[in-house]
Formats: sequence, C-alpha cells, structure tokens
Amino acid sequence: MQIEYKEQEAVPVLKVRTRATVETLPKAIGENYGKIMGYLTELGEQPADAPYTCYHNNDMEDLAVEMGFPTEKELPGRDDIESGEIPAGQYVTAMYTGPYIEMEKPYNEMFAWMKKQGYEPTGESYEVYYNSPGEVPAAELLTKITMPVK
Repeated sequence: MQIEYKEQEAVPVLKVRTRATVETLPKAIGENYGKIMGYLTELGEQPADAPYTCYHNNDMEDLAVEMGFPTEKELPGRDDIESGEIPAGQYVTAMYTGPYIEMEKPYNEMFAWMKKQGYEPTGESYEVYYNSPGEVPAAELLTKITMPVK
C-alpha cells in the first residue's frame, strides 16, 4: 500500500449527514447513496467520482458520518440532502485493496506514516468506494482512504 501526501482543491458534493452504529452503517450507507443518486438523476446530473463516506469521529456506537457523491459543480440540496464540499487542504491518501473488516490495518499504517512524516490528522477520514461487495469478492474491494492533516 502506497501512502502519499497531497494538497487538494475543494470538491463540490451532495451529501447526507447522519449518525449510525458500526452495525447499522452498511444499511445507512446504502440507503443514503440510493437517495442521493435518485436526486442526481432528477437533476439530470451524474456523480463526478465514486461515492464516499466521511467519518467525523471514531465512536463505533455513535458514528457521526456523511455519505455523498462528488459533483462537477455546486448543486442545490433538498430535504436532508445537502450541498457542500470536501474542503481544500492537505491530505494523506492511500489505496487499500481488501475486505472492509480489515480496514484497521491500513489506517494504522497511515497513522504511523503520518507520525514519521510530522503530519497530524484532524480526526476525520474519507473512504471512497470504487466497487462494492455485490460486485467483487471482499479481497478485491478497492477503497481510497483520505485523511486531512495539519
């Protein structure tokens, strides 16, 4: 797994913020991606990239999460679907291939790399999902992990 530092421009998104437990997270992700995709279709728009989930904390019993899709331009929100952005800034990224249940390993590698390089994570993390368990075996799941740093 290759870990990299990069500076990123702001990326417009349509998103839904919610709370979930680690057990209810897959259902929340699926429902909210479906809701956002339906709204994008109504607008006559397509996602600019793969869907993401942003974790605003690490409390597995009360996760503050945001699910969304990057868009080419700012689009209006509706109901609980908000217009927003992934902020511009400094990020550490890595592409992980493997099952979601083993995501702790790449995160630990990234935290060790950041410490060695002198970066401090802000406490948020983004996971961009390039395929899903319904499409490929768990060992082939492709997830980009991105963490804002200071």
